Amino acid sequence: MTARILVVDDIPANVKLLEARLMAEYFEVLTAADGITALDICDQTPVDLILLDIMMPGIDGFEVCQRLKTNPRTAHIPVVMVTALDQPADRVRGLKVGADDFLTKPVNDLQLMTRVKSLIRFKALSDELRLRAETARNLGLEALLAPHQGQLEEPGMVLLVDSRANSQERMSRALTGIAEVTAIGDPQAALFEAADKPYELVIVSSSLDNYDPLRLCSQVRSLERTRFIPMLVVAEQGEDELVIRALELGVNDYLLRPLDPNELVARSVTQIRRKRYTDRLRASLSESVEYAVTDALTGLNNRRYLDTHLATLVERSHRRGRPLSVLITDIDHFKAFNDTHGHEGGDDVLREFARRIRGAVRGADLACRFGGEEFVVVMPDTPAEIAAHVAERLRDAVAEVPFKVSASGALVQVTTSVGIATLEKDGEGAGSLLRRADKALYQAKHEGRNRVVGQAA
Repeated sequence: MTARILVVDDIPANVKLLEARLMAEYFEVLTAADGITALDICDQTPVDLILLDIMMPGIDGFEVCQRLKTNPRTAHIPVVMVTALDQPADRVRGLKVGADDFLTKPVNDLQLMTRVKSLIRFKALSDELRLRAETARNLGLEALLAPHQGQLEEPGMVLLVDSRANSQERMSRALTGIAEVTAIGDPQAALFEAADKPYELVIVSSSLDNYDPLRLCSQVRSLERTRFIPMLVVAEQGEDELVIRALELGVNDYLLRPLDPNELVARSVTQIRRKRYTDRLRASLSESVEYAVTDALTGLNNRRYLDTHLATLVERSHRRGRPLSVLITDIDHFKAFNDTHGHEGGDDVLREFARRIRGAVRGADLACRFGGEEFVVVMPDTPAEIAAHVAERLRDAVAEVPFKVSASGALVQVTTSVGIATLEKDGEGAGSLLRRADKALYQAKHEGRNRVVGQAA
């Protein structure tokens, strides 16, 4: 794992110390002696993580962090505040301006490397999702590309796994106000609970009765339904090996006893915020992919999807020696209909036409809008005679019941012509198959419309 890390501190000795530790782990290190220089570097150079001192001349670390987190170009860069201050109020203030983590001077090597590596993993994930979601900017995604900062908009759902009742009570009380906490002492019951409900953070105590806490962490990471839930381990002083192993298993963060309630709150809020951020990105990515392959008017798949998927289906049919048929259908005299009823009326017909296609074809068939008033249905494992039967069923479904124009309430008769082609066994490609179906459609039009032609003459 490598990354570019910016160290910001006005004391050269501190900078040199952090630089040496990070370069020993093969990180690329940039340095800045003040906040303005740091902001300029971030504006001009891709940075993966910032280690930011709080007490600096000019603008302090709090203001630097706030400026970074309110700028859409830099809001996604993780910021770790490194400070000699150890007051709860400083951590709360850092949280409010968007800091992702805290380190107290003198910096412990284990804390430094585990925090850095955890945040770099998180940034790598969010960067990948953000890049994939770029195409959805025009769909209102811009606000989603930057993590929300400050306090949580609503309390998180936290699952606390701890065998000791007094420890459960202390942590639950500390998290009051930022989370709804469910505390469970039995690790196996906790695993089922995590898989059953939409938890946003799992806190695992290292002191579990007769159970390896690392086993529970591994199980949480292995299950599909809990794979992306952040985990925080609460360990005892001296359990460095357990902490390192936990982070290797995918645990996001850790705390050492005796617990500082403010640090527990700060780290919990950070993990819940990250979970919500990545959830929004994943949902936006799914939505953008859906938009990319779906025709907005009819809800059918579009030509982009057809071009990709048909080639896959054709190759699979050749490999398996199975038949595959394609039909192309379009609405007869659609231009004249648009001239009479307007484009809104035409859209009404296209939407209803798509609905009737869905009703006429089978679940395994792929229905797409090819463009304009033309539609394509791909029928895997379907010989020519069955394809002809499906096409006739579609033609009847269109002609049987008039279409309604919403604006005028008029009922109009609509018919469709259909051309069919069935895959030949000589290695024919998707383009040739579509051309033959289109030729059959042209013949159906030429012969008087409202008919199915199964093979062009």
